[in-house]
Parts: sequence; structure tokens; C-alpha cells
Amino acid sequence: MEIYLKLFEVIFPVFFVVGIGYYLGKNNSKIDTTFITNFAANIGTPAMIIYALTSTGISFEIFKDYSWYFLIAIVAFTFIGIIFLFFLKTKDIIRELPPFIMPNTGNIGMPICLFAYGNEGLGVAASIGALIVLCHFTLGIFLADRKFNINVILKNPPFYAIIISVIFLYFKIELPVFIENTTFLLMYATIFLILMSLGIALTRFKVFSFKKAVISSIGRVILGPIVALLIIRYFDLSGFAAGVLLIQCSMPSAVLNYLVASIYSPKKIVDSVASTIVVSTVMSFATIPVVVFFALKYFN
Repeated sequence: MEIYLKLFEVIFPVFFVVGIGYYLGKNNSKIDTTFITNFAANIGTPAMIIYALTSTGISFEIFKDYSWYFLIAIVAFTFIGIIFLFFLKTKDIIRELPPFIMPNTGNIGMPICLFAYGNEGLGVAASIGALIVLCHFTLGIFLADRKFNINVILKNPPFYAIIISVIFLYFKIELPVFIENTTFLLMYATIFLILMSLGIALTRFKVFSFKKAVISSIGRVILGPIVALLIIRYFDLSGFAAGVLLIQCSMPSAVLNYLVASIYSPKKIVDSVASTIVVSTVMSFATIPVVVFFALKYFN
């Protein structure tokens, strides 16, 4: 009974805030989320990365190891995406790969890992989230635009937050208290805002090819945790960090995939990406509780 109570405590806050966003979006289709997007990209996400990587007690070794494990997962997700899209007879496989490769480790994954495993879980989740952020502005843009743009990375505040955090981790530098307190407040504000904006986004994205979106979503939310379990078994991982890896691999497609596609890809690709994000997110409302239950039971 205790594990079911813990599961409820972990899942309810996240889904409740997403529900608030969905309710607001349904009742006011003109809600402008530009402020949330700009705040999260330029202030909130960098603050979250800095706090989670430097103030939660994780070591540089954990950061390095779990970034490496998730990089292996990304390679596996890439192969899964290519196979699925090939059998779906997708004409532009390259541009439609990002929803398979880059899960929503930030908006949903980090809050769930925080509630499931506390600050240490947040630290490991942030290690994985930082890697995905880098992938969005490197691999994601390369796939969407079919060319690499270094200027996007250099103008990306989270990129510098990752560099600063890694330096602090590597040299074991303690974050000044006033910065820790500031990033702490900004992090929780960001978690609330991005979860709410996810709910609003779900009212605006449309599903253009339901069958294709469902099959693609299965590749993301069903095969994702299977990939994680294979990595956990191969490297003989255990404890809460293994649970975080499992949870993060099970996340639906990230909304940022849509934002990148809308800038760099044709409309038909954007519609397909949006469809996968919507369906995989809805499916995850059923799959995430199962994955979190498994993580809490076997990796605690």
C-alpha cells in the first residue's frame, strides 16, 4: 500500500498542473505562452540546470556516467526511429527522427524524478536533461534543417549553464548561497510554468495522421523504457539513479521538437511532429504511472 501512496504523491502534482494548463487553454484559446517560452529558455532552464547539477549532491562521476548511459539510449532511439519510419513509408525520415530521439526529460521527467527520488534524483535527471538540451540545439536542428548551425548553440543560455555547472562539478566548487537560493526559486517557478504550458500546448496541437502518430508514439513511450532496462541490465546499474534513467527514457516526445521543427522544417513535417508529441504525451498519462511504480519498487 505504501508504494501506491508514493506513486500517487509523485504523479498527482505533475498531472494536476498539466491539467490546469489544459483547462486554461480550453477556456481561453488566446492565452499567449510566449512569455513562458522565453522565460524558460533564457532564465528558467539555465537556473534549473545550475541548481540541479551543483546543489543536489551529485558528483561529476555520476554526471559523466549517466550522460554516457543516456547517450547510448539516444543511439538506440535513433535506430528505433529509423526502423519505425521506414516501415511507415515516411518520405523524409531524417526530419521526422527528433520525436523518437529526444524525450520530454525536462518538462515532465525532471519534476517526476524530483518527487520520486528527492534532490539526488533531480540531480541525475538534470544530467540527462542537460544532454537532451544540447541535442535539441545541435542534433535536433541538424535533422530539422539538414545543416549544422554553431550560432544557435552560442546564443543558447542553457549551453553556458551546462558549461558553468560542469566546471563547478569537476572542481568541486561550492555554489554561493545567494546563487543557490536564487536558482532554487527560479527552478520551481519554471517547473510550474512549463508543466502548465504543456497543458496549454495540448489544446493547440492537432493530430493529422492518427495511425502514424500512435505507431510512432509506441516507439517512444513503450520501447523507451525497454531500452533503459537493457542498459540497466548490461551495465548492472542499481539504486535511485537507475530508476531515474528508466523514468527519463520513458518520457513522451518533447514539445521543443515541435518548436525546432516549426522554424527549420516544412509544414508537413511540423504537422507530423506535432501529432507524435500530442499522442505520445496522452499515451504517457497511462504509461508513466506504470514505469514510476516499477522504478520505485525495484530501484530505490
